Amino acid sequence: MSSIDPGRFDCQSCGACCSYSAEWPRFSTETDEELDRIPPELVAADLSGMRCENDRCCALTGKVGEGTACGIYLLRPHVCHTCQPGDEECLMARAAWGLA
Repeated sequence: MSSIDPGRFDCQSCGACCSYSAEWPRFSTETDEELDRIPPELVAADLSGMRCENDRCCALTGKVGEGTACGIYLLRPHVCHTCQPGDEECLMARAAWGLA
C-alpha cells in the first residue's frame, strides 16, 4: 500500500503529466468510436496519440503548476485515465517540472 495521499495533489493546479512527454498521450485500447470523438486537430499526424507541441498535449489548457484543464476531459485517451494523483507517473512528471 502506498503512503502517498492522492488527496494532496490537485490536478487542476498542476498539469505536469500532460506536459511531460510527447510519447505519453498515446492511443492504445480505444475503440474506433472513441477515437472518432476526439477532434482531429488534436490527433497526432501519425494517428498514434494526441498531438503535442514539444512535450505538451495540445488538449491541455492553462499554465502548468498554476491552473490547467483538459480541453477534452471526457474524451481523453485511456492512458490519461490511468495516471492518478500521486502515482509513480504523476510524481515523475511533477519532479520534471520542479513541483513538490
